[in-house]
Amino acid sequence: MVVPPNSEKTYSKRSLKRALLNRKKAAATTAKKGARQKPLPAPKQRKPVKIEKPEEHFAAASELLKNVIQSPEVSEQFDPQMRTNTRMIYTKGVTLWMLILQRLGNSLSLEDTVSHIINYDRELLPDNKRVREGTLSENSSGYFQAKKNLPIESIHKFSSAVCDYLGRASEPVFGSQRVFIIDGTTITLEPTPQLKRAFPPATNQHGESVWPVAMLMVANEMQSGCALLPQIDPMYGAKRSSEAEQARRIVRRLPANSVVMADSGFGIFSVGYHSTQAGHDILFRLTKSRLKALRKKGRLIEEGPFHKSYSLVWQPSVKDRKSNPNLPEDAEIEVAIHEVELDNGSFLYLVTTLEIDATSAAELYSRRYDVEFDIRDLKVTMDAENILAQSVTMVIKELMTSVVAYNLIAQFRRQAAKLACVEPRRLSFKGVWLSFRDHLLLKTPETLSEWQDLYAGALISAGNRKLPNRSKPRSYPRQAYPRRPKSTKFIKVQRKADQKKEDQQHEFPPPLVPK
Repeated sequence: MVVPPNSEKTYSKRSLKRALLNRKKAAATTAKKGARQKPLPAPKQRKPVKIEKPEEHFAAASELLKNVIQSPEVSEQFDPQMRTNTRMIYTKGVTLWMLILQRLGNSLSLEDTVSHIINYDRELLPDNKRVREGTLSENSSGYFQAKKNLPIESIHKFSSAVCDYLGRASEPVFGSQRVFIIDGTTITLEPTPQLKRAFPPATNQHGESVWPVAMLMVANEMQSGCALLPQIDPMYGAKRSSEAEQARRIVRRLPANSVVMADSGFGIFSVGYHSTQAGHDILFRLTKSRLKALRKKGRLIEEGPFHKSYSLVWQPSVKDRKSNPNLPEDAEIEVAIHEVELDNGSFLYLVTTLEIDATSAAELYSRRYDVEFDIRDLKVTMDAENILAQSVTMVIKELMTSVVAYNLIAQFRRQAAKLACVEPRRLSFKGVWLSFRDHLLLKTPETLSEWQDLYAGALISAGNRKLPNRSKPRSYPRQAYPRRPKSTKFIKVQRKADQKKEDQQHEFPPPLVPK
């Protein structure tokens, strides 16, 4: 051990060597700064932050769900007073509200949902003697039957109205156009006979697996994260669908004059053609082999130290026409192809109908990975991957209301980001959800002023849930992880059956057959 002078603490040789090395680096940095002889910039004067009082900023604040439902676009699909008889309590509007509340509460039970509506949101219920006198039963059978009888068309119209309203409320990020990122994902469902027929499980050489698999195609608005209703199809079986076919369907439901962004899996002619035919611009990534094929037909229009741009008329190849026989004979797209070298030495290949240069296209495409976080927030944070419904109709109903609940939290994040003067995606979605749950869902305000105070506190808390500023995004190399079972119920049943069979074999050995 080496003891430095004027110190009572002992240091190891490794720590002393590290300290000397750091001292040399500091001295070299100081000498380099002195050689530049540049004066230090004067410290910036921070502008005083104007803190608005809750009563000024939230004077007209009301509950998030009520705010959205009371909008003209959504109120047409939501009318608690519309009922077939005066004794009816769980109308279409009330049932829709309760379905969304279940998803906001991370799959609340039926009993908890009914209790919450009766105790805290009774004003949503239609005018009825039992509601006025407070004698309405908290039994969940009525709500269960109403949820079962609710037409799926009503949920689809309501969910679409909410998604469209919240989507239009977001500010365009690319001029007057809104950018939507499309991508695919899967969810597993309960292994009931009906769901297995509709969404067959995966199969291999050992037979059929347990869990039905549904394939979703999502389209999320880049700036706010607001999601449209996903396209849902079986991933396996005779009626399975491809991601390209799902993409062609979902681009028809995007707002007019949008920008469709997708990775190289969608960078094919059919998806680009159907997107442009729907009135949208495209920004797709290309594979290296597809770029080489298109580059031969293109004309070089711009070249720089780290990029090349080509212009061409994209026409379907023989393979494209074979896989898409419905394409018209004159199908073509006027596009630009950009080949951009990245900082790590790799290349990014893009095809677009936008009139932008290669650098701007690469910068815009760098936001494509945002959809991965949106999918994670919908499936994990909002618990949409654990839908316990046992019929196809109820699965679709709960999936639609899960998207509405996700969009409401995204809207709440936008409000919190506006208050904190940051971009919405600068705030953690899970952190915003926790603020919403802890400050609003788990509280029981008795007056409007109490609710406004809670709402203000929730927004302030959510505004503090900022993600860290990283110079480089974290990278996680792909690895094979063991599947996390959603439930051990069927595993336990199979284990008990195998154990019982083994015990029977030990107790009653098979008779010996004489030779």
